[in-house]
Amino acid sequence: MTLQRLRLDLAYDGSAFAGWARQPDRRTIQGVVEDALATVLRLPVPPALTVAGRTDAGVHARGQVAHVDVPAEVWEPVTDSLVDRLAGILPSDVRVRRAAAASPGFDARFSALTRRYLYRVCDDPTGVDPLRRHDTLWYRRRLDVHRMNRAARELVGEHDFAAFCRRREGATTMRRVHELRWRRVTPDPSLPGHPAPAAAAEATVVADAFCHNMVRALVGALLAVGDGRRPVDWPGAVLRAGVRDPAVQVMPPHGLCLEEIRYPAEAELAVRAEETRRRRVPAD
Repeated sequence: MTLQRLRLDLAYDGSAFAGWARQPDRRTIQGVVEDALATVLRLPVPPALTVAGRTDAGVHARGQVAHVDVPAEVWEPVTDSLVDRLAGILPSDVRVRRAAAASPGFDARFSALTRRYLYRVCDDPTGVDPLRRHDTLWYRRRLDVHRMNRAARELVGEHDFAAFCRRREGATTMRRVHELRWRRVTPDPSLPGHPAPAAAAEATVVADAFCHNMVRALVGALLAVGDGRRPVDWPGAVLRAGVRDPAVQVMPPHGLCLEEIRYPAEAELAVRAEETRRRRVPAD
């Protein structure tokens, strides 16, 4: 049997999901999408998806990517209609935006160059805009974005992020953070006679990969700097200590969204996948 690898680009509201990974008797993104694929392609068993980044319960995505291997004979009849057919049976909180034959050597997880996440925080004392309550954290202390950006500089680069990760047996915590910055989001002018929506602060985090809870722990450390409870050099000191600090709060998942996965040129996909599989170790 000839298999065809497909690339799927997905978006979802993670509020009502128990995370990405399929779990018995739990509603997960992987489970919902795999079951929908089995229905549309008339497969006896749901095909297994490989995802670029497993998101935790409550985390959202606009730019998630996965691949799946299916029999070529079931793919060919739906080449131009798979996305439309999936839209007809998937629940409204998950969408497959694109489905296409993958380029040679493509692996959704290991071929990726970078992942980009955004964490959104509202520090307005009146609270979050009700229409953004599912993707924005209400933080009850005012934040100094300039202080947070100064603290973030020490976290950029290749480091052992063990202090900001939940360890997994046999997994490395070496990661390269390409970008970590905060910005103030200015609300659009409201209609005359209506108060402006609450302002927010957004963190953009780009890395080659992330370990479990890493983004939410980094955000927690920087928020403690932004509200004045910790000095600017504290997150860097935690990083260098290399152990989990109970003072670093892992922030709630609903403020986090996976925005983008970047891949190399088609000719470099297989090489990138092989490089990524090699275990990263701390430099001497």
